[in-house]
Amino acid sequence: MGSSIIQPRCCSIEGDRRSLVVKISEPLYSSSAEVLSVCQTAKDDLTALLKPEPHVHPRTLLAKNTYTPTSTIAQAIMQSSVLLAELVIVREWLHETASQPQHPEATTGFTKHDRGSGKELDADAMNRSYAQLLAADDAGFEEILAQALYSFVRAGRLDDAVELCRKTRQPWRAASIRGSLLFQWRAIANKQRDDDGIDDAEDAERWRGNPRRKLWKSTCARAALNHNLPDPKRILYAALAPCPQIFIVLKSACRTWEDHLWAQISILCEEKQTAEMIKLATSTLETLGSVHVEDGPTADHAFHVSQLAIILDRTSSLLETFAARLRMETSTPNHQNIPVPPLATQVILEAYLQVLEAVGQRELIAMYAGALGDNAVGRHAMVAVVTDERTIDRAFELLPQMKGPLPSVIVLQATPSDIELLLLRSIEWMTFEDGTYDTALEQATVILRYFLGAGRVSLAKNLTEMLPCELASIDQPEERAAEYLRYRQFFTIWDSHDWVVECQSLEVSIMNRDTKAAWLSDYKGLMYQAYDAVVKLLTSDWMMPDETGGRRSRELTRVRQIYVPELILNLKRALELANIVADWRYKLYDDFLHLDGRRLGEYLDAVRRATIAGLEGGGSDPFKIILS
Repeated sequence: MGSSIIQPRCCSIEGDRRSLVVKISEPLYSSSAEVLSVCQTAKDDLTALLKPEPHVHPRTLLAKNTYTPTSTIAQAIMQSSVLLAELVIVREWLHETASQPQHPEATTGFTKHDRGSGKELDADAMNRSYAQLLAADDAGFEEILAQALYSFVRAGRLDDAVELCRKTRQPWRAASIRGSLLFQWRAIANKQRDDDGIDDAEDAERWRGNPRRKLWKSTCARAALNHNLPDPKRILYAALAPCPQIFIVLKSACRTWEDHLWAQISILCEEKQTAEMIKLATSTLETLGSVHVEDGPTADHAFHVSQLAIILDRTSSLLETFAARLRMETSTPNHQNIPVPPLATQVILEAYLQVLEAVGQRELIAMYAGALGDNAVGRHAMVAVVTDERTIDRAFELLPQMKGPLPSVIVLQATPSDIELLLLRSIEWMTFEDGTYDTALEQATVILRYFLGAGRVSLAKNLTEMLPCELASIDQPEERAAEYLRYRQFFTIWDSHDWVVECQSLEVSIMNRDTKAAWLSDYKGLMYQAYDAVVKLLTSDWMMPDETGGRRSRELTRVRQIYVPELILNLKRALELANIVADWRYKLYDDFLHLDGRRLGEYLDAVRRATIAGLEGGGSDPFKIILS
């Protein structure tokens, strides 16, 4: 019984050993067959066998044809690089070690159970926020399909992956996978005819592959690093364009030792090929530094040297070399007054000014604008407008938005921040010359609304003091001009309040009768002056918002809700203003309704206290205090 049990197990082990030997020997036999096939074509030509035709160096290809497709160059690089050729051989062997891909069922290209179907025609719609609407069955199929496509890429079977995408009615996936193919075009590749001497003219005229593979690789890398995508899709994109930056994503799909080796080898092949192409392009361009020219400036001309350095991204070394040569100069360089076309000079300088505007080099703008001659003033105005708008936009991006609780203007004002000062001084670009005064008025009203809406009265007042007096004479557009004049009216009243407080602080207990009378006269005069100015402001349509409900209207409403109650309560004459506050024409009561501002109850309490004070000082007549 014991031998009957052991005999089958021995047979099983022997069978496994034989299958393993056959599996290992298959690649060896295939390689031997290829060698024998090559030898048979050469027959008795020992020279051809022992000294095969050398491969063409990629630099030679580019020297003969600068339009050589990247696929041809990549093939030449692999033939010239022993390391890259060996890496490719190992990668192809690892393709054979991949597990057999699983084919998902074919579909019509439409999700069967998608609860959000019919909303989008975009193939990438599932990758956005409403991807949660994808039903579980559809999401499961998408995951299975991505895994199957990855298994084809792992096995080196890109054509089968493309065919699977077409069978599942997802041609956009096929296009993204075919992006991994290098650009090839036989018509411009200087390739020989086929062995049978027949050249397919139609096939030669068509190009294949990806002429913008670098852009495709960066897109795949971003997709692989996008955490909003499902993991199977991220792994697929990482396998299509392997690179060190996304190795961690590709590594997550590795299950066997061969998988890990394949991931490492794929990255090495891609990086080695890319590095060799960059090196080849750089070495080819470097030859332009010593090329012989028949006509025009030579290769060592300063302009050509600068051009080549910029193309090769060697501007730093260019500037360092130029600086070193300047230090070596023992005398001042000669200034040659070379005549140049004025129109071309103007176009070049204006283009460079746009570059300076984009990078914010304000100190250089005026200098180069001055070189425009007669057009300098007009150009400076345009530069100033653009720079001012960009400065204001940048300041508003960094400053807190004008919303939320209303600020208190009776507390001590904080020191202005750097961004607030930047916004304040941005108006200087518009007040340099009178040609930009219209824009200065527009920007000033915007900045004033922000400062007042944020409770920064001092900054707003400083802004009005910085503006030229000519802005007050601008009458168009009427709405903007009126708004600016009302700001000036407001600050005049605000100053009058400060004068009243300052005069009140001058009262001391040791005043004699004459000094007391003089002080009282001044104090009453300032009080009446402030009262008349406030009444005039309140009975006008000061900062009254329009009915559009836009941003400007909301900002004006906020300004009124902050300062109208403040002006009324600070005047200390609440009872005299009761009729004005209650008048429906002025709608002052609406400005007391904000939850975070001065409430209407505060004003009514001030009226109550004024009435009690009148009764105490005037007997039974509560209005005696008003009439006195």
